[in-house]
Amino acid sequence: MKKIRLGLIGLGAMGMGHFNIYCQLMDEGFPIELVAVCDIDRKKFESTENKDTNLEEFKDSKVDFSKFNCYIKYEDMIAKENLDMVSVVVPTYLHYEATVYALKHGCHVLCEKPMALSEKLCQTMIDVAKKNGKKLMIGQCLRFWGEYVAAKQIIDSGKYGKVIGARFYRGGQMPASPWFFERHKGGGALFDQHIHDVDMINWLFGMPKAVSAIGCTAIPGSGYDIVSANYIYENGVAVTTQDDWMNFTPEFKMEFRINLEKATITYDSKGFVVKADEKAGVDYDLFMAMPTEDVTPEVVSGQGYYNEVKYFVNTILNDTENTVNPPEDSMNTIRIALAETKSCDLKGQVIEL
Repeated sequence: MKKIRLGLIGLGAMGMGHFNIYCQLMDEGFPIELVAVCDIDRKKFESTENKDTNLEEFKDSKVDFSKFNCYIKYEDMIAKENLDMVSVVVPTYLHYEATVYALKHGCHVLCEKPMALSEKLCQTMIDVAKKNGKKLMIGQCLRFWGEYVAAKQIIDSGKYGKVIGARFYRGGQMPASPWFFERHKGGGALFDQHIHDVDMINWLFGMPKAVSAIGCTAIPGSGYDIVSANYIYENGVAVTTQDDWMNFTPEFKMEFRINLEKATITYDSKGFVVKADEKAGVDYDLFMAMPTEDVTPEVVSGQGYYNEVKYFVNTILNDTENTVNPPEDSMNTIRIALAETKSCDLKGQVIEL
């Protein structure tokens, strides 16, 4: 089988995450070859430490960039390396430029989230990919994360009835780089961190009819660093999210609760749990008396980054359609995030989608 020749653009914390996953896949014999890496800071190529990666499982491992061709300009890397694919892992405001360049020069692209900061840029990225016959996927990793995938399967099965409500929370410390706190470059926590849960709402429940959100800009010049949003659906399902990166402790949390007519799915520090009574409905007397039982399926925890990379490469190797995370979905996720931003700007006004 042909190996995919791969280049990596960006060696920040998330870029190092991609780097480590590609190295792991090569060690496992997966048909890819990471041949080149690119970063504007050439000092990174001299490091042997892996401490900057945001994936904990790789922090104690060592790095040897001498095995790869190193570039400070991705244009040079793409021109010289005859690449099949690139990972674009640069600051948000550079996603569009690097992705479009790579697509136009013959590369399939896995671009980190968020896709871009405007719907127009997202649409252009999709159009350029189609025009050049190349595949494009955005790194919305929760679509490949064990617990979220299991929730999706349970919902879609209909076994426990319809969704009647859901709550999502995500929060942690501020990122280290200053560009995150320039609204026109990073979009604040709403676009960088909250976008994960926005994408889950889009994936699990579909596009809402409208949104209403309240946000706080805690850092001057930033986007919304704290956000609380409600999603309005025609069927009346009650869905809400909260996100912030103003946590002064090192703790990071990602959690959800999804209520169905006959079950509740939770994911938090206690793990992934499904409690249900298949015979019960939402009748009050039955609800109060129902003997719920633990029906939690076996779930391979996490591994979203690894799974998404492997999935995208397989769509290239086998020339198959990306049905899990097409770029059109990622654009719709940006549409929702933009509507939330507008609602925050207008102090919670309902914004139609």
